[in-house]
Amino acid sequence: MVKTLQHTFKVALILSAIFLCRLSAWAQTDWLELLPGANQLSYDEKTGIQRLTGMVNFTYQGNTMYCDSAHYKAKTQEVWAYGKVHLNKRDTLNLFCDSLYYNGKTRMAKLWGNVRVRDREYKLTTDTLEYDARKSRAIYRYGGRIENITTSEVLTSRVGYFNPNTEESFFRGNVVYKSPDLKMTTDTLQYNYLKHRVYFFGPTNVTQKETKLYCEKGWYDVQTEEGVLQGNAFIDQKPRLIHGDSLYYNPKQKIAIGSGHISVLDTAQKVEFRGGHFYSNELLGKDVLSDQPWVRLMKSKDTVYFRADTLIHLRDTLNKTLSVSGKCNVKIFQDKVQGIADSLYYDKASGFMDMWGSPHFWSNNSELSGDSIRVYVKNDSIIEKVHLRYNAFAANEVDSGNYYNQLAGKEIWAFFKENELVKAQVLANARTVYFPTDTVKTDTSVVIDRKGMNRIYAADLNVYLDSGEVTGITFIRQPEGIFYPMDQLDPQEQFLQGFTWSPLLRPRSWREITGEW
Repeated sequence: MVKTLQHTFKVALILSAIFLCRLSAWAQTDWLELLPGANQLSYDEKTGIQRLTGMVNFTYQGNTMYCDSAHYKAKTQEVWAYGKVHLNKRDTLNLFCDSLYYNGKTRMAKLWGNVRVRDREYKLTTDTLEYDARKSRAIYRYGGRIENITTSEVLTSRVGYFNPNTEESFFRGNVVYKSPDLKMTTDTLQYNYLKHRVYFFGPTNVTQKETKLYCEKGWYDVQTEEGVLQGNAFIDQKPRLIHGDSLYYNPKQKIAIGSGHISVLDTAQKVEFRGGHFYSNELLGKDVLSDQPWVRLMKSKDTVYFRADTLIHLRDTLNKTLSVSGKCNVKIFQDKVQGIADSLYYDKASGFMDMWGSPHFWSNNSELSGDSIRVYVKNDSIIEKVHLRYNAFAANEVDSGNYYNQLAGKEIWAFFKENELVKAQVLANARTVYFPTDTVKTDTSVVIDRKGMNRIYAADLNVYLDSGEVTGITFIRQPEGIFYPMDQLDPQEQFLQGFTWSPLLRPRSWREITGEW
């Protein structure tokens, strides 16, 4: 495409060389040479027109013109050429048409009827070509075709402007460019030779092998190969689809930058990134999203959403996800588990997710916290276990927030089944407060009888849960405790040191992550 656009200036410059002279000078014998072959020369005194007919040919400054007949009016400096018109410039360029008109005073020329401009490499074909020698501007208005004879490149449009003075050309109306490996359609295309840039306006589609691009406005630099797509822009490189208000790409540096409603979707890995700003470095295999970014991991059983002020995605050479990290105001949402933290790191290959900076993790009616949390994940969405490290704490709401089962220790391992907490293992300095129950079944109802409160200390302990209720506790080494009946509860003993319960911080919906309320 670039060579084709560059050639349009060569055509315009050569047309300028052909028509630039004032036709008043054509009457001077030292400027124009009539070659043998014309059958008849006549002069009409009333009209002041000289006529040459029958195999007319003459030369001017190395340019040769052939036609069946030529008329020249000296007073108005007008020239008409008819029938098989052929202009040859030093055997490098040939121009053909059925008829030609040139006005030496206005320096305007018009060629019509099967117009063809051709050199050794390119050919311009149109029905009518207008040329303004004062502005060195050529125009076709009724459809034109430019093709590279050697490479099979073709550009067609309804209107074409060529302006060597400003070194610009315009193509408008149903612009189509084709080459063996690329096709582009647009409404308007402009080429600036000084800047070496192609600009396109209106709905633009580009297809190249397995890549498709679309925009409503943009530009492309033919030297650096960088470009910008604007207005509902997208790049479809299956299985990866990038969409945004504005997309910049530099293939030499392997850098892509997007802004405004950015979406990066990988249908093979079923992962989607969104944000207001996007930066990608192919050499580093790194994507950075900011301005309210979020990521969605789509799985058959469940979908996981992450959000942070900044998200960083690392990929391998096959564009497969290696890791996802989030910085500041991290939120996680899945139907059965949720979490928040200041920072997050998810290692896909190892299947773990680290959370730190006041991390909290929720499952059903349980809240887990610690100095840091490591979540072990299977298939991107199935929680297998959670490791609370240092100042570990787990709270479990019972009786609609009237009481809380609590676990505390140096570290806690929480085990999950189908993303529901079923077991907790407290290691080192284990402490618990829990409210045991008896279940009384009748023919018509099930009554849960809250017996009282146990407050127990041990080296280690295991807690077993079902649907958020404690079903059993195993104490390991040196248990000490006390039981309070419900009517003798001491409010000061109901909570372990470090107790936290933060329902307002808990993400309640995936819409809270995406902002799509």
